[in-house]
Amino acid sequence: MNNIKTIFSIKDLEHLTGIKAHTIRIWEKRYQLLEPERTETNIRYYNLSHLKKLLNISFLNNNGHKISKIASLSTEDIHHQVRELVGKGHLQNHAINTFKLAMLDFDQELFYETYNALIKTKSFSEVFYELFLPLLSEIGTLWQTDTITPAHEHFISSLIRQKILINTELLQSQNKIEHKNAFVLFLPDNEIHEIGLMFVNYELVAKGHRAIFLGSSVPITSLTDVLPYFKEITFISYFTIKPEKEELSNYFAEFESNLLKGTSNNLWVLGQMTQHIDSQSLPKSITTFKTIDSLIAAI
Repeated sequence: MNNIKTIFSIKDLEHLTGIKAHTIRIWEKRYQLLEPERTETNIRYYNLSHLKKLLNISFLNNNGHKISKIASLSTEDIHHQVRELVGKGHLQNHAINTFKLAMLDFDQELFYETYNALIKTKSFSEVFYELFLPLLSEIGTLWQTDTITPAHEHFISSLIRQKILINTELLQSQNKIEHKNAFVLFLPDNEIHEIGLMFVNYELVAKGHRAIFLGSSVPITSLTDVLPYFKEITFISYFTIKPEKEELSNYFAEFESNLLKGTSNNLWVLGQMTQHIDSQSLPKSITTFKTIDSLIAAI
């Protein structure tokens, strides 16, 4: 997956932009908004420039611009109109497409403009739940289909991670915690997908809790180092790809033996790998959650 996908079918465009294939064909025929290329066997296909242009067209159309008017603009003018709307805060529910455009063009300025416009009317939690989470889900699909490279994924993930850190720091500087209980957040060995866990950390800090964020790939043996410092600990982890399915039972057994047994400590687990866990067979001190908001609701 080192080469960016450069050829798309009309169904690919429908999936990536949310615009029905039927609508795309009408726009092509009536307004010549896109001019698909053809293979040697006369099969229509689209390139990355078509995808970017269609994302921009969709954005303008959903913000009140008539297709007939958009059709009269050059590609450069369309892009300019999008940037103007973003700068004025006219995002409505289509900021995800703008974030995708920022990612595809490695356009840090467009990311910041979009985010800054959103944060004028939404809380950071709302931006994360309503926009960043769906965006990250779509990025997974784009990466799997070679539509983007790892560089694109790292670029946008780094910017989102930066926003979580900034907002968390602002809250942490205001927190004054008297009790000796703590939430300790970590990812297991060889697990590096930390954005979800970082946001859980933000939510905990926002609620005034002591949250100790240890980050990625933390062995169980290293977690024992925090035990002497706190009266009661709720460990929180995010299992995206690790531990693997066949390792889960042993992982929980080792975790309970080293960190939970004989204490009032608990382990809360989120992530894709939880679908392979039989929650009924777990000790009472270990709980799984399907979503971030369900975990936060349990606090």
